Amino acid sequence: MVRHKTWLLVATALLMMTGTGSGGADGAWQKVGEDARSGVSGLAYEGRTEDGSGVRALAVHDNKRSGQRRLSRITHREGSDEVTALTWDGPEPLDLEALEAIPGIPGEYLAVTGRGIVFRLKVTGSTATVVDYTPLPAIGEGDDFESLALIGQDGNLAVLWADRGAGPDRPATLYAAPLTFAAWGQPLFGAVTRRPYRAAYPLGDGVRHISDISVTGSGRILVGSASDAGDGGPFDSAVSDAGRVTVSAAGRVRVTLAASPRVLATFPQYKVEAVECLPDSADALLGTDDENLGGYVRTVTFCGT
Repeated sequence: MVRHKTWLLVATALLMMTGTGSGGADGAWQKVGEDARSGVSGLAYEGRTEDGSGVRALAVHDNKRSGQRRLSRITHREGSDEVTALTWDGPEPLDLEALEAIPGIPGEYLAVTGRGIVFRLKVTGSTATVVDYTPLPAIGEGDDFESLALIGQDGNLAVLWADRGAGPDRPATLYAAPLTFAAWGQPLFGAVTRRPYRAAYPLGDGVRHISDISVTGSGRILVGSASDAGDGGPFDSAVSDAGRVTVSAAGRVRVTLAASPRVLATFPQYKVEAVECLPDSADALLGTDDENLGGYVRTVTFCGT
C-alpha cells in the first residue's frame, strides 16, 4: 500500500492539537478481504468465542449484483481472523452499508442499504433469513446512508442513522427516532429528529462526515468519518466522540451533539466504515472497506464511559 507522507504530517499535526494517538496502541490491522467485493461496510457483534479469546461479528458487504456475498461471519483474535460466508435467504439487498444487533432479541439484526432500505434479519447458523424490510423514514434529497445504531434504554428502543455527507459543502445529517416492531416483524419508526454534523478529521472534498455510528452503554455517540479519493485510494479516517443520546422511560429520544467533536484516533491509509463498541468492554471493533485494496479489522480501546 502506498504511503503518503503529506497525509501523515497532517495527521501528526492534528494529533498534537487534540492529544489523540494515530490508530491507538491496541490491535494491529488484520486483513479479512482481498478485493472490492470483500471489504467491511458494517459490523455487528455476535458473541465471544467459546474460550473467550476472540469475538465473533457479522459483517455486511456493499455488493450489488445478484449472487454476490452480502454477509459474512468474522471470528477475530489478535493475530488471526477467520471469515466464513453466510447464506442470504430472501430478497437480495442492493449495497448493504451497516448492520446492528437488535437489543433484547438474540440472533436478530437490522441492516441498511445506501439508499435507506432496512432489512430485519434472523441469523441461524450459517443462514441469514429476511424477516421483513421497509424504507427508513424522512429520507432527504440526495441522502446516502452508511451507518446505523440501535439503543436500548429504560425498556425502550431507539435508532440512529445518518446521511454520510460529502465534502465541506454537505455536512452529514444525523437522524434519530424511537423504534418498535409490528407483530409480523416490520420495523416501525416514531417521530424523527435530525442534526447536522461535520467531521473534525479528515477534511477536504472527499470526506464522508459519518461513515458509521456506535453508541456506548452510557450513551456516548462514537462516529467514524472517512475520506475516499477513489477505488484505489488514498484513504483516511478517524473515530470521534460526537455527543450523547438518551431514551427516556416515555420513549423520547434526545440527541446532543458536541460543538467540537473530539477526535479519538486517526487511521491514515484506511477507510473505516464500521465502528462497533463491544458489550461490557471498552473495546471497539473497527472494519474498513478499502475498495480494491480489500478490508481490514482491528480493535481499539475507546468505548469506555
